[in-house]
Amino acid sequence: MQLGQIRWNSQIRAAIFEGGNARPIPEYTMADLIARSEKEGDPLPEVAKRLASAHCENIPPIIPLAPKEVWACGCTYETSASFRDGEHGTREGFYSHVHHAERPEIFFKGTGRVCVGTGKNIGIRADSKFTAPEPELAVVLGQKGHIIGYTLANDVSAWDIERENPLYLPQSKLYQACCALGPVIVTADQLLSPANLTITCTIQRGLETIFSGETSTSRLNRTIEKLIEFLLRSNPVPAGSVLLTGTGIIVPETAALAPGDVVRIHVPEIGELVNTAAIV
Repeated sequence: MQLGQIRWNSQIRAAIFEGGNARPIPEYTMADLIARSEKEGDPLPEVAKRLASAHCENIPPIIPLAPKEVWACGCTYETSASFRDGEHGTREGFYSHVHHAERPEIFFKGTGRVCVGTGKNIGIRADSKFTAPEPELAVVLGQKGHIIGYTLANDVSAWDIERENPLYLPQSKLYQACCALGPVIVTADQLLSPANLTITCTIQRGLETIFSGETSTSRLNRTIEKLIEFLLRSNPVPAGSVLLTGTGIIVPETAALAPGDVVRIHVPEIGELVNTAAIV
């Protein structure tokens, strides 16, 4: 099932998406729907079907969820680890060490406050000259970390700020409009092979495509379940939180985001997340 949110009768409401149309779920946001599913112990798709309107609306999706918390993983793809080592000139392979270690890199990305949906602007920090998109598979979590579903994410990052000093990572990663999610959430019962998805990313500047990249989630060096297990160690995140699983597509500085650039992240099984870059 494809779930998400729409703006309906001037309010944000959850919806089931079918054939390009939306079936509104009156009186519920996606967070409300997840909370009810968790309270009743019924699977989210069953609760959504029971509460959804019978009629369809031709309304596009907005951000599929205002997450309680957003966490993100780093160095989960070899391409990311080696690129970051190269940027920092670390002879001992600081980032590669994390890539191969048992414990993954996990950091706090923010809350729904810093998240936007498809069609909205993503942020370029005013004090950054090398902000780049990071296309990722994102996991929507229920109570005790069980997987509700999957969506796409853009872990927008000011690479030059982290490059200056790794201790500046929070400033590189967490700021206004630094995370895009969408277009919809595909429930776990429908997306049976999350470890074998093709992710593509393009950056378009005017009529020119200045970057194009592709990876597969099969290149993740840890299972999604292992990433969740480490996230939850002494850290019981609330239901309705999102975990970004890391990027395997590296955008070079020659394609650093400029205002007006359009970023497209696509996975056939989930859809396309489209955002325009703007200075914040």
